[in-house]
Amino acid sequence: MDNQAEVREFLTSRRAKITPEQAGLPSGSRRRVPGLRRSEVAALADVSVEYYAKLERGNLAGVSPAVLEAVARALRLDDAERAHLLNLAHAADGSDALTRPRRRTAQWKAHRSLQWVLDAVTVGPAFVRNGRMDLLAANELARAFYADVYASAGNQANLARFQFLDPASRRFYPDWEQAADIAVAILRTEAGRSPHDKGLHDLVGELSTRSDDFRTRWGAHNVRHHGTGTKRFHHHTVGDLTLAYEGLEMTAAPGLTLTIYTAEPGSASEERLSLLASWAATSQTLAPHSRD
Repeated sequence: MDNQAEVREFLTSRRAKITPEQAGLPSGSRRRVPGLRRSEVAALADVSVEYYAKLERGNLAGVSPAVLEAVARALRLDDAERAHLLNLAHAADGSDALTRPRRRTAQWKAHRSLQWVLDAVTVGPAFVRNGRMDLLAANELARAFYADVYASAGNQANLARFQFLDPASRRFYPDWEQAADIAVAILRTEAGRSPHDKGLHDLVGELSTRSDDFRTRWGAHNVRHHGTGTKRFHHHTVGDLTLAYEGLEMTAAPGLTLTIYTAEPGSASEERLSLLASWAATSQTLAPHSRD
C-alpha cells in the first residue's frame, strides 16, 4: 500500500476528530475545517508548523520516536492508533522488512498439537485466524458456530468476506454495524503491521469494489486492538447467543490469533451453546441450512 497516502490520510483523519475544547484550546468562530488546525497540532506537539505539515504530507521516514510520541499525544491517539502510527513509521523507514514475519511460500497449516489444543476446547468455539480474518483452524464447535461462513465457497472461510458480501451475515450479527466497524478496523490495523501483504491488498481491493459499506469504513482509517470483549450472535439453529471472547497472539506463529468464545455460566447462551456443541459432536459438519 502507498505508505505516504496511508500516513497522510491517517493523520488528517485523527486531526479532524479532535475538537479544540478537547485539546484545551479556544474554539473560535471562524473555523473552516473540522477538528484542529495543523498549526494547533504542531504547537501541541512542540514542533514547527512546517515540520508537522511535512509529516502530514506522509513523510515519516527518519522521524524520531520522541516526535512520534509527541504527535500521538497531541492527536490524543489511543494504544491501537499509536501502534498503527509506529507501524507506518517503520514501513516508511523500511525497518518493517527487518521485523515482519518471513513470507510463507506454502499455505499455513495447523500443527497437529495445535489442532489437539483446539479440539480439547469442547464448551466454546475455538479457532485460529490471521490478520486478514481467514479462518485457518478450528474445533468442531467453531465449525458449527460459523456454519454460515463455511456454507458458501465464495466466502473462502474469510470473516471479512462473510461480513460484507454474504447476506447471511446480517442475520448472524444482530449488531451488524458494530461488527462491520470491528472487521474493518482489524484489517486496517493489519495493513499498518503488514503493508507488503499481497493477500491483504487483494482482499481490500475486492471488498472496496464490491461493498459500499466496506469502502466507507476503510476510508475512516480506524484501527483497534481486538483482544477481549462480548458480542451478540444469532445462530440459525440455536438462536440468540451472547458470548465473551478472548484473543491470544500466538508466539509460535507471529501474526496469528487464537480466539475462544464462551458463554456466561448458567445463562441461556450457555445452554444454547451446549446444545450446539452436542450437535457438533455427533456430526463433523452441520447440514447447510437454507438461506431462502
